[in-house]
Amino acid sequence: MTHDKIDWKRMCFKKNKVWMAIDPKQRPVVKNGKVLIKYQLDQDYEYWILQKNIKPVDALPSETAAGNKRKLNKKSLKPPGKKLVSETGSSVSPDPKDAICIYTDGASSGNPGPSGIGVFLRFGEHEKEISKYIGTATNNVAELEAIRTGLSAVKNTDLPVRVFTDSSYAYGVLVQGWKARKNQEIIKSIKQMLLEFRDLKFIKVKGHAGIEGNERADLLATSAIEKEKHS
Repeated sequence: MTHDKIDWKRMCFKKNKVWMAIDPKQRPVVKNGKVLIKYQLDQDYEYWILQKNIKPVDALPSETAAGNKRKLNKKSLKPPGKKLVSETGSSVSPDPKDAICIYTDGASSGNPGPSGIGVFLRFGEHEKEISKYIGTATNNVAELEAIRTGLSAVKNTDLPVRVFTDSSYAYGVLVQGWKARKNQEIIKSIKQMLLEFRDLKFIKVKGHAGIEGNERADLLATSAIEKEKHS
């Protein structure tokens, strides 16, 4: 089906609002059990996800309401939301408005195996997505390469930068001083890049927890592998 015959319907995917492609009869556009989605109507990149993972958009408020009810039962006066902690131990906003936020993820179909990286950058209202196949690699290499690619995309290193990763390995070797027996060349390359930034912090987030930026990076990484398989 050509894109000029596709319309878009508001739906819910992993606690985030997305747009799902529908045909002229208002039916989901399905291919191999997957539907086509995008997070913003004006973005270029689209994702194929399993149809069973897409839900009506009204499922999102109900889940949120249930979460709020549980919090009220505990007599919590704080608004719902997760606090993230930087490597310094200080709490930071999950998406600070004055910073360039870089969400990164690497994926490997096998370890090692065909690998892809996903990077989602946000600065104010500006967004950029990077989805790239990197050949045969381990998952750890893919995670590191996603971070390196994300940092390379930043043009103004004087601005505050926050790098979000769900990789314990990448966070460990780059922030916590883990001694790496492998991948020393790429680790050294990234650490050299870090010296160029005036204010940069890494933030470890939980994977597949409904964090929009992290979910988008994950889809970009896995989509790169799928696109290569079918090219």
